[in-house]
Amino acid sequence: MGTLKTIAEYAAALRDGRITAVTLVDEALARIASPDGEGQRTFIAVHAEQARVAAVASDLLRGAGLARSPLEGLPISIKDLFDVAGETTQAGSVVLKGAAPAAADAEVVKRLRAAGAIIIGRTNMTEFAYSGLGLNPHHGTPRNPWERSVGRIPGGSSSGAAVSVADDMAVAGIGSDTGGSVRIPSALCGLTGFKPTARRVPMRGVLPLSKNLDSIGPLGRSVACCALLDAVMAGEAPELPAPAEMHGLRLLVPTTVALDDMDEAVASAFRRALSALSAAGAHVREAPLPAFARLAAINAKGGFTAAEAWAWHRELIERAAGSYDPRVVSRILRGKEMSAADLLDVIEARAAWIAEVESAIFGFDALLLPTVPLVAPRIADLAASDEAYFRANGLMLRNPTLINFLDGCALSIPCHAPGEAPVGLMVAAGAMNDRRILAIGRALEACLRPVVRGGGEQ
Repeated sequence: MGTLKTIAEYAAALRDGRITAVTLVDEALARIASPDGEGQRTFIAVHAEQARVAAVASDLLRGAGLARSPLEGLPISIKDLFDVAGETTQAGSVVLKGAAPAAADAEVVKRLRAAGAIIIGRTNMTEFAYSGLGLNPHHGTPRNPWERSVGRIPGGSSSGAAVSVADDMAVAGIGSDTGGSVRIPSALCGLTGFKPTARRVPMRGVLPLSKNLDSIGPLGRSVACCALLDAVMAGEAPELPAPAEMHGLRLLVPTTVALDDMDEAVASAFRRALSALSAAGAHVREAPLPAFARLAAINAKGGFTAAEAWAWHRELIERAAGSYDPRVVSRILRGKEMSAADLLDVIEARAAWIAEVESAIFGFDALLLPTVPLVAPRIADLAASDEAYFRANGLMLRNPTLINFLDGCALSIPCHAPGEAPVGLMVAAGAMNDRRILAIGRALEACLRPVVRGGGEQ
C-alpha cells in the first residue's frame, strides 16, 4: 500500500487512477499472509475471495463514475464482534465455536459495504472484549508495532483492529469501546481512535459486553479518517467537520484521578502537547473534577459491565467455564454476586454523576486527558503475572472509562515525538458533542503534527 496512509490519500490516488481497489486488496492480503508479519495473530478470519470480488466491482463502479463514498474500494477490518452473514461470531473466544452462523450482516457492516468499503477480514481481540490489554490465549496476541522485537501489548480489547491498521493490512479498522477498547489500542499503537456517543451507532448484530456502555468506533491514521467512518456508521453523510478555530478554545485538564500514576514518557508527551496547544492560542486550564474520584466506588461491585456480562454469559459459563480465558471469566463472575438492588444503585448513581460532571465542565469546549497513563508493557510480563496483568488493566481502563460512564464521546490522538513510545492525548466531551469533538480534534491534530509520528495529508 506504499506511502499512502489516510483515507483522503487513498481516495485521491484511486480517483486519479494511480492505484486500483484490486491492487489495494492484493497488497493488504499479502501483508496479512506474510510469514514475517503479525497477520496470523491479527486476523481470526480473512475474507480473501470476497474482498477480491468486491474490489473488482468497486473498480468498475469507479470507472463508471459511480463511486459511492470516500470509502469506495478501501480495505477495512472489522473486530470479531460483528455479525457477517453465514459466519459464526466468536468474539475472540473458542466457547462459541459451532454456534449458529449469523443470518445477516451487522447494521454497521451493511452501512460500510453500502459506502463501498471492502471488508478484508475479522480481527483478533481480547476474549469477549473484557480487558484493555489485548492478550488472547486462544488466538495469540498481536505485537505492538513499537519495539516489536520486545513484544509489547497492542492494547485491547480491539487489539487486532489496531495492528491491522498500524501494519497496513487495512486502511482503517472498526472496533468497539465499552471502557476504552478503541482508544487504548489507538494510543498504544500510535493511531487515532474515536469513541462516539453510544446511541449514535446501532448495535444491531454486534455481540454485547454491556448494553449500557458499548459503543462502536473507528481506528485510523487521522481524525479525518475517523470522522468519515463514524459518519457512515452513524447513517450520516460522509462529510468532514471543518477544523475548529484553535484561538480561544477552552480546554479543561481534570487533575482528579486522570493525571495519577503517569509514567515518565506519558507525562512528558502530555505536557509538551499542552504547551503546544497553549502556544497556539487555546486556553488550557487545569482544575479538580471531584466526581472523577467517586467513580471507582460507584463501580466497586463490578458496575454495568460485570452485571450485564454475567447475564449474557451465565448459561455458557455453566457448561463451558473451562474454555474461557481464566482472567476474563473471573471478571464476568463478579456479576454473579451483584443483586438487582446493586444494579439499580449503579443506574441511579450514574444519572447523578453525569449531571454533576456536565455541570462542572459547562463552559469548556472539551476535556483533555492522557488516554492511558502508561506506555505499552511487555506481553511476557503480563502473561506471567496475574498481579501485573490486573494492575495494568486497571490503569489502562481508568481514564477512558470516565467518558463511557459519562455517556460521552472522545478521540485519542497521538502526541508523542518521532522515535518515542506511542502516547495518546484524549479530547472528550459529553453526549452528542461528536461532530464538535471531531472538529476540535482536527485542530489539535494539526497543531501537534510537527512533533508527532506520521502526519500526512488530511
